[in-house]
Amino acid sequence: MRKQLHFREDGTFKIVQFTDTEFCEPHEEEARMSSMMRAILEAERPDLVVYTGDVIASNKSPDPVQAFRDAVAVPEELQIPWAAVFGNHDSEAPDFTREQLHKLQLTHKFCYAKPDPPNVHGSGNYVLDILDEHHLPAAALYFLDTGSYSPLVHHGVGYYDWIRRSQIDWYTRTSHQLTANNGGSSLPSLGFFHIPLPEYRDIWDFNECYGQKLDRLICAPPLNTGFFAAMVEMGDIMGTFVGHDHGNDFWGTLHGIRLCYGRTTRNAYLNQPFATGARVIHLTEGQRSFDTWLHLEDGSIIHDQPKHLPEGRALQV
Repeated sequence: MRKQLHFREDGTFKIVQFTDTEFCEPHEEEARMSSMMRAILEAERPDLVVYTGDVIASNKSPDPVQAFRDAVAVPEELQIPWAAVFGNHDSEAPDFTREQLHKLQLTHKFCYAKPDPPNVHGSGNYVLDILDEHHLPAAALYFLDTGSYSPLVHHGVGYYDWIRRSQIDWYTRTSHQLTANNGGSSLPSLGFFHIPLPEYRDIWDFNECYGQKLDRLICAPPLNTGFFAAMVEMGDIMGTFVGHDHGNDFWGTLHGIRLCYGRTTRNAYLNQPFATGARVIHLTEGQRSFDTWLHLEDGSIIHDQPKHLPEGRALQV
């Protein structure tokens, strides 16, 4: 039987985003993290759990397969649908590829991810429909693989990887088809991936934002391949959700799209207190908008994050 997501009878759909869990091997910190994840899911009772990358730290793990199973054990045990995209740490182990990891997630009973489309770069590119009471698509969730590290270091282009042209083409084709199937009206949609787009730098420097930037840098890739422009042109994606920068949890709006960080689910590696937790996303059927809040380890809920006014960008030499 095909796995399918549905809006609830009251027309709502809730997602809990975990990010940068970096499971490696069993120890006290991971047990505490799993307990926190369970408490959040039992309190929020979501319709879907999304892991936005760095699910495991494969290069530090003696058994990456078991580390991944540990990472997704809580939604599996609670029988909550879940899906994952991957980050730079997921496939750093020399004998463990992203393709293997994606195939591994598809073996789990409550994983709702899909096999990769043909001729699309990366592993973990797929779209999930959310059906209405008539079993017709009423919203869409896009998942994209942002890769790991730049393949062009020998050309002087270092740093992190980026969304490739074949992925953008796949997204626009899929969006066109969903729009056509919906009578010419685009479906309210969200996007999930690991590494932030370069536009995340722009919203912090030049737009009003809400939340914190405690990492020194926004670790976006050095190349802008146009995925944000494609989203604006297609007019369906209302917001994107990333991880990667453990000390950042802000969001801001650019050209009608809310660019959001999650809240790191593992230690933020900062020299100051920063409670771990999750971001929660709440959709309402028929509305081209969403609500979002943070749910922290101590049980506190943060609906109103602190405002940050733009400060511009200093020249870097």
